[in-house]
Amino acid sequence: MARTCVYCESSFLTWASNTHFTFSQAQGVSNADIKIGFSRGDHGDGHPFDGAGGTLAHAFAPTDGRFHYDGDERWSVGAVSGAFDLETVALHEIGHLLGLGHSEVEGAIMYSSITSGVTKGLHADDIQGIKALYNV
Repeated sequence: MARTCVYCESSFLTWASNTHFTFSQAQGVSNADIKIGFSRGDHGDGHPFDGAGGTLAHAFAPTDGRFHYDGDERWSVGAVSGAFDLETVALHEIGHLLGLGHSEVEGAIMYSSITSGVTKGLHADDIQGIKALYNV
């Protein structure tokens, strides 16, 4: 049985409500298009994590479907001082899964860094970017 990424669900819903994409949970890992997990250090994808305080997560562009959180970071659900919100990071990484790169707009979820202790949502720049990418 596949495990549910409960802290990712609302991030997928947010992207779905602002795009033409729909998302559903796979019945098992073997038939999932997107696979989400926690990893530490060198975890076999060619992009090792650097421990706490560095890279928070990474995801690969379509159609790869891999999304990894760095298990050495301090994670939270919601805005907690000194921790990174799982949903905010998921929103950013799902943007990469959909094909978006980093934005130069600081308020955008696709900006290259996320501050600890905050939550963040989609910005008009993110929505414009995804619409431009898919001509919708």
